[in-house]
Amino acid sequence: MSGDFTPDQKRYLEGFVSGLSAARVARAGDIGGKVGNLGEPTGPDAIHIKAQDRTIAAGGKLADQEKFKRELHPFDAYAKLREQAEKNEAPKPADNFRWRYFGLFYVAPAQSSYMCRLRIANGILTHWQLAGLADVAEKYAGPYSHVTTRANLQLREIEPKHATNVVETIQDLGLCSRGSGADNIRNVTGTPTAGIDPQELLDTRPYAREWHYHILNDRSLYGLPRKFNVAFDGAGRIAVLEDTNDIGFQAVVVKDGYGAEPGIWFKLTLGGITGHRDFASDTGVIVRPSEATAVSDAIVRVFIENGDRTDRNKARLKYVLDAWGFGKFLSAVEEKMGRPLTRVKAEALEPRPVFDRLAHIGVHPQKQDGLNWIGIVLPVGKMTAEQMRGIAKIAREHGDGDIRLTVWQNLLISGVPTDKVAQVEIEIAALELSTRATSVRAGLVACTGATGCRFAAAHTKESAEEIAHWCDARVSLDTPVNIHLTGCHHSCAQHYIGDIGLIGARVAINDDGDTVDGYHVHVGGGYGPDAAIGREIYRDVKADAAPKLVEKMLKGYLAHRASADETFIAFAKRHEVNALKAMFNAEAVE
Repeated sequence: MSGDFTPDQKRYLEGFVSGLSAARVARAGDIGGKVGNLGEPTGPDAIHIKAQDRTIAAGGKLADQEKFKRELHPFDAYAKLREQAEKNEAPKPADNFRWRYFGLFYVAPAQSSYMCRLRIANGILTHWQLAGLADVAEKYAGPYSHVTTRANLQLREIEPKHATNVVETIQDLGLCSRGSGADNIRNVTGTPTAGIDPQELLDTRPYAREWHYHILNDRSLYGLPRKFNVAFDGAGRIAVLEDTNDIGFQAVVVKDGYGAEPGIWFKLTLGGITGHRDFASDTGVIVRPSEATAVSDAIVRVFIENGDRTDRNKARLKYVLDAWGFGKFLSAVEEKMGRPLTRVKAEALEPRPVFDRLAHIGVHPQKQDGLNWIGIVLPVGKMTAEQMRGIAKIAREHGDGDIRLTVWQNLLISGVPTDKVAQVEIEIAALELSTRATSVRAGLVACTGATGCRFAAAHTKESAEEIAHWCDARVSLDTPVNIHLTGCHHSCAQHYIGDIGLIGARVAINDDGDTVDGYHVHVGGGYGPDAAIGREIYRDVKADAAPKLVEKMLKGYLAHRASADETFIAFAKRHEVNALKAMFNAEAVE
């Protein structure tokens, strides 16, 4: 037989080889978005693929989550989520990670259901959105919601069959849950009294909103090495805790004569992550408010390109800053922006107006004459669907229609005329809620805990309620004391910054390995001008012993403070841990 091919055979072989080449390119695109002869990544995911490729080329092994993103991008997998919903099927680990891009967290074994976390720019939503979310909760979830420590809302107990119903119905309300979990830029926080606060320097709403929509409309800003937090502080009376964020923008007054145009700027802080015992650091950079989004974008892209894709515990921005130093990092940001950042000396900035640690509770005059905001106490952040509708109705009928969530797990109704305040308080009371709180309850913060989170070692919300109930009846505080309870090392409730901080732990009760809920206890944390990481003072405290222990700590503070106006953190800072422990242990309790 001749070795020559006929023209038809040649055309067949050429087509076959061409098909194989096309298949190879398609497969490369499936796993990494690579096209072209050189396999160069293209498209919105290219910045991430290139970062992963550099990691692999350097001999690194991608973390499983990086592999999940590379194999099938979550935003290309919505049909798979819908298919699982139609089958009422729980997700496997890879998909459980992917669905967090849509705000859905499957929280088994704590609950055999999803939690859905929203995105609410600056924590402000309308009365009709809150009422609509009450309907969503009743129809598709547990009939309640939780206010989070990012001024956000979560719905829980969502069966897999309702996953897409929840995501889509939330969008019908003009809200969304996109990117609120996994390796993405989380809910954008801002001053809850933005635009109405008599002491604010800046209304944060337009800047939080601009950054919010910038994220939503740029796919390349999804799939970071790890989660990322951004907060805007307008210098209002209520703290935003921007110094616990990866990027913190703090409104400041720049004085004349320091090389920058005098007026109101943002001070830029970077690297906050209190769960890893670090606050955001002042960079010496000031940013014009109109340029906050451009600066944020450049910072995030430098992080995308250089963050750790192998070790999830070292993948936050803080660790890039630790490895590089702020000088090198800011130079990379300037290179990304194509222009220098503005730097000033610390003395160029006027001091920030002081916080009011009780301004998120009760009635407070707005900058608008005759109007008030009213802070409502929520039991460790929880609202029933009925209460959600009731609050929405009050905001619609007596306020300006806005509901403002805070990082202190409560909410404000704004725009209430002074002559309607009494009626509003009556209607709030009828919902079995209050506008008044003890010094313990006003600063009580708790994560979801073991009731709804598989990582938690204790039932934090239940413990928080027990502590508040016990101490309110036995200790008369005349100053706010923040008590934070978090269930695990992720520190969602930021236990390190509480005056008293408790982190969940399993406490042994015998030699057979049996354990009960318990806590390690920290003391002397703070934020803002009092920023401090709490020091551990007690270990392995059983949950049922925590209320009495906190009572002893509060009584010890009252008995030994230097004066009536000495704060808990100032008191704690004056003493070593052993001295504090001796004072607390000496207090008698029932």
